[in-house]
Amino acid sequence: MNSYELMVILRPDLNEERVSQEVTKYQEFLTNNAAEEVSVKVWGKRRLAYQIRRFNDGIYVLFNFNGEGQQIALIERDMRLNDNVMRFLSIKLTPEKPEKEKKAKAVAVEA
Repeated sequence: MNSYELMVILRPDLNEERVSQEVTKYQEFLTNNAAEEVSVKVWGKRRLAYQIRRFNDGIYVLFNFNGEGQQIALIERDMRLNDNVMRFLSIKLTPEKPEKEKKAKAVAVEA
């Protein structure tokens, strides 16, 4: 099972209720498509580095979940068709190496 991170930028002119509906929609979408340990963090309205669709701000939402990867194509397709989603990025997180391997490499470098 792999860990994934999905960052979504929603339109800044959405009210709190609509943002909540969008977040719930995608959270349920992931859960219904075999994703486990779905966590959501709404970062709120932030300034964009550049204009997107004539907006200077966006509402950032971060999803973390575990799954086999089949969810990614499905949710990205849905986000492309959703006018409330301005941008999204999904990445596969690399598993961290056990502490023993890190120490072994550190000792080998010092020698």
